[in-house]
Amino acid sequence: MGNDGGSIPTRRELVKEAARNPTTSEMKESQHEQQEYHWTADPISHKPLAQPVVSDSSGKLYNKDTILEYLIEGAWKEEAEKITQRAIKSVKDVVEVKFNVDEAATAKAKSEVWKCPVTGDKLGPGSKAVYLVPCGHAFSSSAIKEVSGEKCLTCETEYASNDIISILPTAATDVARLSLRVKMLQEKGLSHSLKKASGGGKKRKKKDADAEVTAATASSTKAESNAAAPRTFTPTSGARETDGAAGIRNSSTASLTAKVLEEQERAKKRKLENENVRGLFSSRDQSKPIGKSSDFMTRGYSVPAGGKR
Repeated sequence: MGNDGGSIPTRRELVKEAARNPTTSEMKESQHEQQEYHWTADPISHKPLAQPVVSDSSGKLYNKDTILEYLIEGAWKEEAEKITQRAIKSVKDVVEVKFNVDEAATAKAKSEVWKCPVTGDKLGPGSKAVYLVPCGHAFSSSAIKEVSGEKCLTCETEYASNDIISILPTAATDVARLSLRVKMLQEKGLSHSLKKASGGGKKRKKKDADAEVTAATASSTKAESNAAAPRTFTPTSGARETDGAAGIRNSSTASLTAKVLEEQERAKKRKLENENVRGLFSSRDQSKPIGKSSDFMTRGYSVPAGGKR
């Protein structure tokens, strides 16, 4: 009987193979496939890798034009931010890796084949390769370990031991070392290329300079306003107003101040002698009482203290 819906499949029929962890050989094979892809293709644009090639602080390789299009035009933004983990914010966050091309092998292959200029070993999937910051020349890891001194073997540029960057590292120790290097550079305000990080020192310096200019301008304006404002002198009791210029050491300033005070005194006298102004004041002796009109509100009548109000 069949196709009547009466048969119920068992678990053995549904699950052909039990779930299991991948073996070591399977993991190595998968890792090799990933390495081969990242050594030959740009992970953002998925185009074949071709010089000029750049690398970020984690050792990943990209086509330089891909990074420029991402930074300038915003191309592949979502995928680029996911792959780079937003570690690339400017050109300072990448270093151009300078590979030595194996001409003989490249002629036979479809793409460029890179080799170590010291040992001649192929630089690619399965090999341990490094490049130096800031010059960017690439070598095999064994060549850097065997050669003493911290100068590039190609251009003799000095470098620190911490600036040896593993290309597409797989070992946990190499990944941890590169991550620690990034934190150390951030504390110093430096980018992956050992240049000042974008949005760091220059902007702070500009803000500090603007603050200094603003403070200097305010101080200068205040000084000018103080110099332009007229000085007031309070004469002592029993002295004439013109005596206020006596405390000024500068003779010309004292003379000018005395003239101003004298002019003010003459203007005051003219105002008091004016008939129109004099008519505003009473000629009566203010010390004499004026009867019921002494208090305008009560008309001269006093209100008892204990009276009701």
